[in-house]
Amino acid sequence: MGAGRGLAGDLVVGVDEAGRGPLAGPVVVGAVILDPARPIAGVADSKRLTARRREMLAGVIREQALAWVVVRAEPHEIDELNILQATMRAMQHAVSALPVPARRALIDGNRCPPLDCPAEAVVGGDGSEPAIGAASILAKVARDGDMVALEEQWPGYGFARHKGYPTRDHVAALRRLGACPAHRRSFAPVREALTAPELPLEG
Repeated sequence: MGAGRGLAGDLVVGVDEAGRGPLAGPVVVGAVILDPARPIAGVADSKRLTARRREMLAGVIREQALAWVVVRAEPHEIDELNILQATMRAMQHAVSALPVPARRALIDGNRCPPLDCPAEAVVGGDGSEPAIGAASILAKVARDGDMVALEEQWPGYGFARHKGYPTRDHVAALRRLGACPAHRRSFAPVREALTAPELPLEG
């Protein structure tokens, strides 16, 4: 978990996640309260930005935001709770971990976790609400870094390249090598690899 410094301001927190769809790695939630007096140009949905641009903006966000937090739900939590509930719980933890309490929350998507402040779900919010866009950027940058680290720990799956998503190469590696501890065992392609008798339980 990382956190920024909280100052007085219009304490509206934007919340977004990265990594709900992949077969491996954590789902990462970002929560950001931007400083209305210091708007950050170029903040938008992280998926529309180049990796270099995201990295640059992430540094600016961490420096200029009133508060920020990054929280992870690891694969074992996803398997225990399911991906939706693990994401909702990580969002709760992220908002509660802010160094100052938010007055309201804007959540990307169509549902909100239970929070201690009023919350609004915003479909497409990562492209329309700067605070959500900033949260999206922090979550994506943090998760990409996690997947690069997992590539070093569990080589052969291509985590640094596909970031755990179910690409053709990833599924082929999963069938060839079996699942490693970074994989989400409740997801169907991983479960199928684990039940195949010719594959090892771990890569």
